[in-house]
Amino acid sequence: MQSLPFELPRFEPGWVWLAGSGPGDPGLLTLHALNALRQADVLVYDALVGKGILELVAPDCKLEYAGKRGGKPSAKQRDISIRLVELAEQGKCVLRLKGGDPFVFGRGGEEALYLAKAKIPFRIIPGISAGIGGLAYAGIPVTYRDFNSAVTFLTGHGMAGDIPERHNWDAIAQGSPVIVMYMAMKYLGVIAARLMRNGRSPDEPVAVITEASLPDQRVLETRLGTCAADIEKHGFEPPAVIVVGEVVSLREFLKWMD
Repeated sequence: MQSLPFELPRFEPGWVWLAGSGPGDPGLLTLHALNALRQADVLVYDALVGKGILELVAPDCKLEYAGKRGGKPSAKQRDISIRLVELAEQGKCVLRLKGGDPFVFGRGGEEALYLAKAKIPFRIIPGISAGIGGLAYAGIPVTYRDFNSAVTFLTGHGMAGDIPERHNWDAIAQGSPVIVMYMAMKYLGVIAARLMRNGRSPDEPVAVITEASLPDQRVLETRLGTCAADIEKHGFEPPAVIVVGEVVSLREFLKWMD
């Protein structure tokens, strides 16, 4: 790596580094994540880690895919955690790379806890969450003082793959001016109906972002009352980040990628 005025950590054998790769653009990697990619013996990566990032690994690094995609055969979480321990016990420098941030709907906490219980040393490397970075690339600020000083981040499906019933939709609808949703496309019609039933306007702006921060990024601007139908009409498919709130209206002026 190019000389820096400070030292980056050495990846010690037997360690696992849990890192976030950001929303997609390789330029959004942190220096710590790039440093990890350059030193890792084994890279265990998720479905949302793009080719441009995978190409940054050392030539002798072994790549192991451990992605999960809804409705498709996927690695089980326990098996992934067990594999991380196995590789670390073999004395490997193990990089567990996730899209976005590992601690934001990325199950990084589960994997870190499993490593801690197995007495495997680990390091956490945060990444830019798609719910922030993806919106920025779409020209949508998560906060804007004329509109909101609070934001809610939520996932649109639960552990069993259905809509999360633990969410307090009444409180979310009435208390959060901006709502950012991950993994919500499948149940967006149901979610929109619950938000409107609890006071949100059908005319409230909504944006749906796919391939966030990448050259193929697509952004659909719609309204809460029609968002589910508009997604189907325009052929948008998951994964996507969905934002509800007046901040979406600022995209008219801030859409710097278009």
